Amino acid sequence: MSGSAVRGRTVLGRALRGRAATGRASHRRRAGGVCALLGALVLAVLPLPPGGEARAAEQERASSAVTVQGRKGTLDDFSDLKVTVDQTKDLRSQGVRVSWTGGKPTTGYPSYNYLQVMQCWGDDPAGPDREQCVFGVAKKGDKGGGLVALRQLDGDPAETEYVNNGTAESFVPFRPANGEPPTTGSRDFTYFSNLDTNEELFGITRADGTGDLVFPVQTAREAPHLGCGERLGTSTAAKVRDCWLVVVPRGEHDVDGTGGNNQMLQSSPLSTSNWAQRLVFPMGFQPVGDGCALDKAERRMIGSEMATDAITSWQSRLCAGGATRFTFSQSGEDFARSQITAPTDSAPGLAFTIDPVEAPDDAPPVVHAPVALSGLTVGFFWEREGRTQVADIKLTPRLLAKILTASYVNDVRLMTGAESKVPAHLAGNAASIVVDPEFLQLNPQFQEGALNPLANAGAIMVIGDVSDVNAIVWRYVQADSEARSFLEGAADPWGTKVNPYYRELDLDSKVPVDFPKADPTETELTSDGKSITYGQLDWAPYVADMHQGALFVRRGSNGGKSRIEQDTSAPEGVKLVGVPPTHGSRRAYGLVDTASAARYQLGVAALRTSDGRFVKPTEASMLKAVAGMKDTAVPGVRAADPGQARDGAYPLTTLTYAAASTGLETSVRQDYARVLRYAAGQGQTPGYGPGELPPGYVPLPAALRRQTEAAADRLERGDPDAGASEDPAGSASSGGGGAGSGGSGSGPGPDGGAGSAGGSGGDAGGGAAGTGGGGAASADSAAGAGPGSGAPATPPADSANGPKNVARSGGMTPGGVLGVVRWVLLGVLVAGGAAALAGPVLLRISVRRPT
Repeated sequence: MSGSAVRGRTVLGRALRGRAATGRASHRRRAGGVCALLGALVLAVLPLPPGGEARAAEQERASSAVTVQGRKGTLDDFSDLKVTVDQTKDLRSQGVRVSWTGGKPTTGYPSYNYLQVMQCWGDDPAGPDREQCVFGVAKKGDKGGGLVALRQLDGDPAETEYVNNGTAESFVPFRPANGEPPTTGSRDFTYFSNLDTNEELFGITRADGTGDLVFPVQTAREAPHLGCGERLGTSTAAKVRDCWLVVVPRGEHDVDGTGGNNQMLQSSPLSTSNWAQRLVFPMGFQPVGDGCALDKAERRMIGSEMATDAITSWQSRLCAGGATRFTFSQSGEDFARSQITAPTDSAPGLAFTIDPVEAPDDAPPVVHAPVALSGLTVGFFWEREGRTQVADIKLTPRLLAKILTASYVNDVRLMTGAESKVPAHLAGNAASIVVDPEFLQLNPQFQEGALNPLANAGAIMVIGDVSDVNAIVWRYVQADSEARSFLEGAADPWGTKVNPYYRELDLDSKVPVDFPKADPTETELTSDGKSITYGQLDWAPYVADMHQGALFVRRGSNGGKSRIEQDTSAPEGVKLVGVPPTHGSRRAYGLVDTASAARYQLGVAALRTSDGRFVKPTEASMLKAVAGMKDTAVPGVRAADPGQARDGAYPLTTLTYAAASTGLETSVRQDYARVLRYAAGQGQTPGYGPGELPPGYVPLPAALRRQTEAAADRLERGDPDAGASEDPAGSASSGGGGAGSGGSGSGPGPDGGAGSAGGSGGDAGGGAAGTGGGGAASADSAAGAGPGSGAPATPPADSANGPKNVARSGGMTPGGVLGVVRWVLLGVLVAGGAAALAGPVLLRISVRRPT
């Protein structure tokens, strides 16, 4: 832009200096003025390149990145090692990337030269003690030496504090943040176990000395024994507990100065000599819990998980900006719509949905406002035996059809050996996706080494609820002729056919709103004469929501149970248990929302579109998709058409709408209108802090923001003719419904996801949440200005494809600033160009003027 501006100023200068020129110079001046005007117009109306606001958010993350350099130790020299944590402030339950340079390449499986990472609590500003760190329970399998994954100590001459302090062992106890008793042995699982620990045993260093991993930090909600993010007092202004990330580099010498036994290190990173080399990173957390005063009037909201991360980020700013607290209950969209069309006295008055609310004809109109642009994705975490992680995966609609219909043998029964029998109805099908020729052609990296059908991610994780977004996935699959033929029963070119139990569901023509578990196969396990069976729901369980699915993907396990264990308390004397993920062999994938995938920094699959391209969900690809969406039966409410995605558009893009009835009471409408204005303004500013638009969402284009602001105006007025469009983009309204307001709600806030409406609002980061209609999420508190008054905002004047104008925000994104600069420049150049064109005319007039 600066080059164009300089050229414009040069032309303008020539025009102004040409007052005394005549004849040919006048023509040049007029031509110069016209060129200046045209240049300014082109400059002003050209859209900013996509990604500017996303880059601003990444800069915000980078601003809190911390790098720590290693040092020379008694036995190993780590002074060339530099470790960086990419985000250390405004943390939630999420993934942070740990990367390093200057390390020595890992050898063995692994034997030497790797990093071990753990999360710790500790109020000492100098850093945590080793008793305050979560470590020692992860499953290492046959990787590494005997004690490298334990709290047990052995053979360290420098160890003087913990010697023979346990039953036949020396160990470092874990001391929890909540003041409860410390652990009593190295295998005491009182506070954490191999199913929920977040420790990283083996950070592999590549041949060039670099490496990286994603570490899933935990808040007090997932790990009360750490207490990260909890307030150290009862006041909403009380200090928030911060935590620590500790990296212990391992070299080529063990604590006794040798190379260890069996050519690998054997000692724990908590051993005094190893702990002395630790690198410590302070980690600042957003507050966990309800930070909005309970004496404020409550306004309830409900709806789609596609909006959850955005809404729970906005809640604290909305609380700070008024006398109202807004609580949110996550639910299926259909249930949320019913709260608008058939409300009770305590029903939420604002629903978030993908499909429009269709209310009875005799009810007040319902206003729809776009609030969140995001998408669905296949998120994955895939470690390869003895190698690094898989970075890219390509999937076709037919591959997705195979995954969703349990058409691979290992998605129904774990084939552990020759004694395992392939179910008759799956005979001839590929054992798993990693040996499917279709998958291998697209993903040749999986052909390296021996093909092991068991080296797969197991069954894909999907939600058990009905949802509008599930239908979008099925429409994507059905729109492809190969996938549709497969669902009809035709074999693929390599002989795999659809699981016949799914063929009966007519998935080639009917569009489900769920993901059925239709295979009734049972597999019997025996132990000491006792037996138990597992089925598809045991081996491939549903996840409570997509946030939980993303968390489980990051942990590398789908939570399936396929192993028998003795249990005297069980009626049969045995029970089914899961197999903890083994570090170095963790593999999982799931259908999750892009916000959850970004939150945990998952890999995301590239999906084939109708023109044969493979596209990932990015800001550019989702903006391309939303631009091609067409209206539903309700004007202004756009519908995804995944089968028509082409030219780089991402097929599983979604646009979430807020919907409310104009029949609400005046004060209630005003409060919900304030939510819409915040969503259209400051809520579209990408970032990691409270009140900002979290990663995984794309800021709404300007036309959609204007549509939301216009909808807020109509809702506030209770416009009886809400079907009239007030914006070129169209305004969305339908027949409405009366609505109730108020009611109470409680449940997890942004760090754990919202409770599913209708049962107990479970923690999305851990156990399953209930379904139906009840638990509400209330955002954590945060300092800062609120969104301002509830007065209608003036629609911005930029175009739909122009800069992302952040209306009513306390600050502007780089795109917004650049947009203002362009319009100011346009004004200057137009004025200058007009002067240039008028100059010769004025000169002629002055010549003819009588003296």
